[in-house]
Amino acid sequence: MNVFEAVKENVTARQAAEMYGIRVNRNGMACCPFHDDKHPSMKVDKRFHCFGCQADGDVIDLAARLYGLNNLGAAVKLASDFGIDYDHKGRASPRPVKKKISEELRLKQAELQCCRILSEYNHLLGKWKTEYAPETPGEEWHPLFVEALQKQTYTEYLLDTLLTGTAEEKTAVIKGHGKEVMRIGERISGFAARHKAGRDERSRPAPTGTDGR
Repeated sequence: MNVFEAVKENVTARQAAEMYGIRVNRNGMACCPFHDDKHPSMKVDKRFHCFGCQADGDVIDLAARLYGLNNLGAAVKLASDFGIDYDHKGRASPRPVKKKISEELRLKQAELQCCRILSEYNHLLGKWKTEYAPETPGEEWHPLFVEALQKQTYTEYLLDTLLTGTAEEKTAVIKGHGKEVMRIGERISGFAARHKAGRDERSRPAPTGTDGR
């Protein structure tokens, strides 16, 4: 069994996508990393297919496109990241596959996740600062407007550090604020769920009487 066969047998496109920081929802959909995708348009399972840009392939194709590698380089990277060992003839080791994630890769995954959450949160804060701004001097300030005033500068600082800081600075943010950012992510998911529920409720036709009026 060569490296290509071993990787395809042991790793799915979804496992690789999640390993490399792509968020896949419970329906197997994700925002495509290969074009400017605002809403999930890529189906990820054993293979992947984007209904927006038509990117398509198996787990090796996915890694190759993500990291600009040829197929052999992508297969070797996947084998290394997922702990698939080979003997000197290139055959897969009979030992069970162990998905070992290096500390460096764990930090990279956390960095990508924190960046995504903080970007979403920063966008919400800017929206709240406008939508909930008091219209008169005596009006009581909305809690979300207060939160935007208090948190946006701090959020932008954390996001800027993750985007442009040194490796040490990024690690400090992840280790020092990671749990806080995950709680923010859960809160954002709650906002999104309530917004969708409200939108679905508004879209339902009004009930009619028994006579159809």
